[in-house]
Amino acid sequence: MSIAENRRARFDYHIEERFEAGMVLQGWEIKAVRAGQVQLTDGYVVIRDGELYLIGCRINALRSASTHVTPEADRTKKLLMHKEEIRRLIGKVEQKGFTLVPLDLHYKGGRVKAEIALAKGKAQHDKRDTEKKKDWEREKGRLMRHKVSSKS
Repeated sequence: MSIAENRRARFDYHIEERFEAGMVLQGWEIKAVRAGQVQLTDGYVVIRDGELYLIGCRINALRSASTHVTPEADRTKKLLMHKEEIRRLIGKVEQKGFTLVPLDLHYKGGRVKAEIALAKGKAQHDKRDTEKKKDWEREKGRLMRHKVSSKS
């Protein structure tokens, strides 16, 4: 079940490979995630000291958050993956010009997981092509509905 999705990533990047990573979250963040207070659109993944971190994922604290905890909405979250996978990602990001972007957050076995992708940025003309294809699919659907309803 998806919690939050980064649709912008599919528009801005060519997705090459997808990976699933666990997330280190605090208690108030889990409660806010369950309430749907997550925004992933500005998020990106960085590699520091051989570890992955999710930056820009905004989790807005609930009003009923604990009084002894000071919630920070834009806190950097650590992502959990096997060392071999991280090493492979580091190699591709450094050598081939790939970037890591979060695609969505979802539940798996009661835990919150992040789906991250190895991606390359799209050029402006690629984005325009994507937009044209989407518009054509929408128009084609309209024409087909209109054609079917006019035959009746």
